[in-house]
Parts: sequence; C-alpha cells; structure tokens
Amino acid sequence: MTQHSEAELQAAHKTITSSIQKIEKVRKTLSSKHPQPKAQLTLVSRNHDALRLALSLIERELENKKG
Repeated sequence: MTQHSEAELQAAHKTITSSIQKIEKVRKTLSSKHPQPKAQLTLVSRNHDALRLALSLIERELENKKG
C-alpha cells in the first residue's frame, strides 16, 4: 500500500469535503426538477457515497498517524 504524508492526506480531505458540498448542491437542484432526472440523480448519489467513503478512510488514516 502506498504511504501518504499527513499533508497529502489533509489536502485530499479538504478537496473531497469541498466536492461533497458541491455534489449535495447538485443533488438538491436535480431533486427539485420535474420530472426528476433519475439517471443523473443515481450518478450523483453514487458519487456522493464514494466520496463519503473516501473521506472516512482518509480520516481513519489521519487518526492512525496522530495516534
């Protein structure tokens, strides 16, 4: 497994957090459209879930580096 520095992990955390916020705005916009674009909503939801998972793994790695 590739080792990443704490600075790299912090930068990735910041970027992914920003991306999650943007995706949540997109999902809200898509949800308000009629008819709802189901394919786009599915894609946005899957991307959101993947980014949340990545963020969780980065947070765990940061905790391991601190402790």
